[in-house]
Amino acid sequence: MPEYAVVIMRYGPYSAVGLSVEHRTFRLQGLQAVLAADGHEVILEKIDDWNVVELVVNEEVVFHCNINDLEFVGGDGKLDPLCEQARRAVLDAY
Repeated sequence: MPEYAVVIMRYGPYSAVGLSVEHRTFRLQGLQAVLAADGHEVILEKIDDWNVVELVVNEEVVFHCNINDLEFVGGDGKLDPLCEQARRAVLDAY
């Protein structure tokens, strides 16, 4: 795979702690950090599907999960097993 891939991160709205349903990026910070650390360019794209995160490489969805399953720590994503799964999916995309 090329060293630097363009990864489109599609994410839908979700409710945080009983607040209204909105597009938020707090839970995406660790995932963004993991992909950026590998040298990938991450482009955020809002979608209408609730609670969804999809990673698209070369116009193909290579990973998807429920946004609420990502750890809400605002860190580097290294301790989140879903971030590692997503990282591997991007590396295996080619």
